[in-house]
Amino acid sequence: MRRSPVFSGIIYIVLGCLFTYFAVEDVTQNGWGFFSYLLVILATFDFGSGLRMIFFYNRYKDKIKK
Repeated sequence: MRRSPVFSGIIYIVLGCLFTYFAVEDVTQNGWGFFSYLLVILATFDFGSGLRMIFFYNRYKDKIKK
């Protein structure tokens, strides 16, 4: 069974929020280090992938209606 792009996009956005939270916590405790930058990069990729999947689904759905 395949997941819809909207569900996958929401999962990626939730992961992006989680990585952002961990990055903020790490920066407040330890300052900016390698691990903080890594968490920010992971959050950025997850937000980007999630939004891309949701926009792809909307474009696909509009194309099917025509």
